[in-house]
Amino acid sequence: GRMQPPPVKVAAEALGIEVFQPETLRDAAVQERLRAADADVFVVAAYGKILPQAVLDIPRRGCLNVHASLLPKWRGPSPIVASILAGEPETGVSIMELVRKMDAGPVISRITAPVLPDDSALTLEPRLAALGAEELVRVLPGWLAGDLKSEPQDEGAVTYCHLIAKHDGWLRAEMTAIAAERAVRAYNPWPGAFVMYGEHRLSVWKSRVVEGEAASAGTLAVIEKSPAVAFSEGWLALEEVQRPGGKRLTAQQFLAGERGQLLPEAGLG
Repeated sequence: GRMQPPPVKVAAEALGIEVFQPETLRDAAVQERLRAADADVFVVAAYGKILPQAVLDIPRRGCLNVHASLLPKWRGPSPIVASILAGEPETGVSIMELVRKMDAGPVISRITAPVLPDDSALTLEPRLAALGAEELVRVLPGWLAGDLKSEPQDEGAVTYCHLIAKHDGWLRAEMTAIAAERAVRAYNPWPGAFVMYGEHRLSVWKSRVVEGEAASAGTLAVIEKSPAVAFSEGWLALEEVQRPGGKRLTAQQFLAGERGQLLPEAGLG
């Protein structure tokens, strides 16, 4: 597909703000250009690279980062996914000082937000982005004036999340139905949760935990008019599924397509 400009660039150009998209921040010419901006502060949001010390040292009041978790919980690249996978009732955004070590800098402010029972990464991320933007705008004047202080993180309470890989979406046999239901929401939109159905991936976009007789993981049955998969504990009803190249189907549409004859089991990771 064609390269799309990021939404930030589109917004900046509409406001007449200069956009500079360097390949790397290690380039001396790039660093020179950043110095020439004569900035009070740099702000980083969802930027996947560690900034070189030479860049961190440029702005007068340092570099701030908008991170989508309540630090020191969920340092790392996937805090929104991690909070849903963990079944946390709330998460939030931290505004922090950037240091060389990932997400380890002192925190200026934290703002909490509920994780709703049906939240996916698709619904939670834009809410946290808006919250983080508001919080940043709220704290910047005090930070620039030197009135706001930052607090070091409690190193004893640190948890980490990892970079999500494509295969993480494969629902695993050792998961409980509760964990699998969280994974369906956490991995929506990417990489998408799935089970194997026959030879093919069956993407799962919506699910719910249901009561059923204990069965070995991967067993398929119709429960409460939905195809359901047994996990290590409990059953997961598949409420919205998608075959490769097909459109998203409700449980009823999927069962109708199978003429009520489900395969005996689904392949779990």
